[in-house]
Amino acid sequence: MPMNFARTGLLLAVLTGIFVALGGLIGGTTGMAIALVVAAAMNLFSLWRSDKMVLSMYGAEEVDAQSGGEYYRIVRDLAARAELPMPRVYVMNNPQPNAFATGRNPENAAVAVTTGLLNSLSRDEVAGVIAHELAHIKNRDTLIMTVTATLAGAISMIAQFGMFFGGNRNSNNGFGIIGTLAMVILAPLAAMLVQMAISRTREYSADRMGAMILGSPAPLMSGLVRIENAAHQIENPTAEANPASAHMFIINPLTGGHGWDNLFATHPSTENRIAALQQLAAEMGASGGGFTSAPRRTTVPPSAGASPWGTRRGGPWG
Repeated sequence: MPMNFARTGLLLAVLTGIFVALGGLIGGTTGMAIALVVAAAMNLFSLWRSDKMVLSMYGAEEVDAQSGGEYYRIVRDLAARAELPMPRVYVMNNPQPNAFATGRNPENAAVAVTTGLLNSLSRDEVAGVIAHELAHIKNRDTLIMTVTATLAGAISMIAQFGMFFGGNRNSNNGFGIIGTLAMVILAPLAAMLVQMAISRTREYSADRMGAMILGSPAPLMSGLVRIENAAHQIENPTAEANPASAHMFIINPLTGGHGWDNLFATHPSTENRIAALQQLAAEMGASGGGFTSAPRRTTVPPSAGASPWGTRRGGPWG
């Protein structure tokens, strides 16, 4: 865990260095300051409203103790186990099994899962996924990703400024116009790669902490495999239309880009995540078990013309 936080801090420092260097190269301190103020203002708004924006984007509906049933109780019990305030609980009417957490801090957090996840995973596997998302909240990963987006956005803004004006022609930076233009093209690419590296680092950390919250890595490993397999076959149209939100999910919701740790992947490969959890299992001496002693599969048929989570009662999930 400390190594993951140190790596995240280093990557944030790299982003800051790219930002400072690019700003000084193109417009000096004045141009850099203007871009930073504008980008920070835009992302400050996103910091306070991003949770509501993304939940609305995916049509998530909030559930309570009565309408959320067993799913709500799993979140409540695991939040207590993780020593976290009870997050708001949402369900997205989407056939692809997946989940994400959002919110600027543990006191203003939300957990959202798809109906596809509740329909296709066992109770233990759902608990494993929820524990992973609560780990993101406990680690304040949503805040980290917002800060990262702020810096990456500022870098892109300065790069666009440099492309429009061709750099600071009167500067004595030694790069010249061609070198400056090359820098403004490469800097956003470098920022994107760093941003993705931070996201992938946080996934490993959340897997580890989630397994420890649950008491065993086994349910999370099984859930990750099941979600990964389904994500290849079941499209998430909202995610496809808004790929910038893909990094939020426990498994990449986009139908492409799965299967290996390439430079442009928003998530580590599931195979590598499973390997890390298997190592953790050996450290913990875990051979199975988890949140429940008798995992069970459950299906929640959607009601015609209405959300299956708005007023539905009965059944293991509501």
